[in-house]
Amino acid sequence: EFELCPGRRVGGEQPCFIIAEIGQNHQGDLDIAKRMIRMAKDCGADCAKFQKSELEHKFNTKALERPYTSKHSWGRTYGEHKRHLEFSHDQYRELKKYAEEIGIFFTASGMDEMAVEFLHELDVPFFKVGSGDTNNFPYLEKTAKKGRPMVISSGMQSMNTMHQVYQIVKPINPNFCFLQCTSAYPLQPEDVNLRVISAYQSAFPDIPIGYSGHETGIAISVAAVAMGAKVVERHVTLDKTWKGSDHQASLEPNELAELVNAIRTVEKAMGSPVKQLLPCEMACKEKLGKSVVAKVTIPEGTVLTLDMLTVKVGEPRGYPPEAIFDLVGQKVKTNIEEDETITEQAVENHVKKVKC
Repeated sequence: EFELCPGRRVGGEQPCFIIAEIGQNHQGDLDIAKRMIRMAKDCGADCAKFQKSELEHKFNTKALERPYTSKHSWGRTYGEHKRHLEFSHDQYRELKKYAEEIGIFFTASGMDEMAVEFLHELDVPFFKVGSGDTNNFPYLEKTAKKGRPMVISSGMQSMNTMHQVYQIVKPINPNFCFLQCTSAYPLQPEDVNLRVISAYQSAFPDIPIGYSGHETGIAISVAAVAMGAKVVERHVTLDKTWKGSDHQASLEPNELAELVNAIRTVEKAMGSPVKQLLPCEMACKEKLGKSVVAKVTIPEGTVLTLDMLTVKVGEPRGYPPEAIFDLVGQKVKTNIEEDETITEQAVENHVKKVKC
């Protein structure tokens, strides 16, 4: 358990931290980005998250000059496309200020080392490490040394790599968590592998484990929380039909609100591992709880045998069903009519066995 954002801890018995991943679904429009931050806040998410790149540090020249003819393209080349979607430093400062004004945490994935430098200067509460940089060990080391909490996705990685990531980050910065993630958009259920959450919990018991999902719908993310995910990240959009490769794997506002409500409901439902009769069950027990009843007429002085007894909803209440075997061999001290409840007053010196 550690403090991910000021005043907000994650892990242990803390509520799940819900990240609304706006990413680049803002279409390169600052007003849309603000609307999405407001949407994340209104839907109950804890954090609105973007993706920050310093393009010349994330891509080499040839990658930026590569023709980009996808239907999702915002330019002739991949570089033009990415520049359209990239906010400036001043725009990021404006977005962070807006998020603070409306009361939601703000951060971004630093998609390269220079982006991390800027986000550190921007004073984000934590760094998100996208799956594409999880095996970028120099990046991890430099990011961990900044001293801010880290949320590390694990798409495209192996368990062996995640052990290496742990060994690199842990000695430098103990405040981090891993998210199970599969890097496909949209993600098919058979490729989610929620059991990796349990594997991470066993392999890394001293850090919180979460889930970053790219599937459609909310069911799988809710299941992740039931399995113990302490951070959940989902891409969000204002409209799944918009241009852009992430929109289809994103949640629209009504879905995000439904996810937040479902997660909070599941957290309440997880409750206690102690199985016991609860106060809310008393009405049902009083109305329908059963007792041991005489199957036949039993004269005074009779030693009880099992074939004399049955179990029914009885009035008045008598011995509970679990005491029926303890009654065998006991002597009754009054006449008991057929179908009459067996009460303590009717049995000679009977003491119920208490099971610990």
